[in-house]
Amino acid sequence: MRYDLIDLRLFVAIAEAHNLTRGAERVHLAPSSASHRMRLLEESIGTSLLIREPRGVSLTRAGDALLRHARQVFAQLEQLHADLAPYAKGVRGHVSLWANTHATHSFLPDSLAAFLKRYPQVSISLEEHTSPEVVMAVARGEVEVGVVAESIAGADVELIPYRADRLVLIAPADHPLAQEASTAFAAVLDYPFVLLHAGSAIHTFTMNAAAALGRHLEVRIQVRSFEAVCRMVSAGVGIGLVPRSAVTDGAPRAPLAVIELDEPWAQRDLQVCVRKRELLSGFAADLVACLTDQPLQQA
Repeated sequence: MRYDLIDLRLFVAIAEAHNLTRGAERVHLAPSSASHRMRLLEESIGTSLLIREPRGVSLTRAGDALLRHARQVFAQLEQLHADLAPYAKGVRGHVSLWANTHATHSFLPDSLAAFLKRYPQVSISLEEHTSPEVVMAVARGEVEVGVVAESIAGADVELIPYRADRLVLIAPADHPLAQEASTAFAAVLDYPFVLLHAGSAIHTFTMNAAAALGRHLEVRIQVRSFEAVCRMVSAGVGIGLVPRSAVTDGAPRAPLAVIELDEPWAQRDLQVCVRKRELLSGFAADLVACLTDQPLQQA
């Protein structure tokens, strides 16, 4: 198959406009040139992409597939430009960091802000994953630095203390649980929950904890941050499972009851995860030093 980015941009424009002429206008091509390019593209691929109709065009199944992939191509190109742009501004280094939901939404923002202030020539890409996923990625050498709340037996990594925290239940002040100082997780599974969005590490962790007890959670609503969880719980939507640090920082609109969890997994001490500390690249080593409150090298 032979085609270029102009062909793909033209095809996407036509597909989104449902009209060849309007699509051509979007990419500043004459309709005759656009029609010629589309014919050549279809010949190159070996199948029809567009269904020509009296009032416009629609996509064949092949066209639907090409549109999906073309959009992914342009999204990747935008990410490429975003990744390269900092180097034109003097950025000399880059560190990839994976962390679980707890760390990403609580302690890491302040820690990373301090590091980036000290090292303005460095950029960081932060991705959120479950702790086991982070540990395995570090062990395989896919990422240099991770922040996790648990390890995996047999994983060849080093764990360095980062922050201590604990998962707690939160409930509205007038909720039946509000009078309890502590409770087992199994005792609260009949109540509706407010959780972080599906795919977040703590969402997966909470659902798995319920599944281990042979139960399913009733999830009333899913939100994007711990602060939003606190606000939804304070509004009476349901109960939540969050780090204690999130309750302090969340500033809910109404008082929240905080109930301790009588579960060994409730203690969520965060740790920095590396493969071998002595093999870290320079800026990755500096990031680890910053996260673990050790002296940084001179910039």
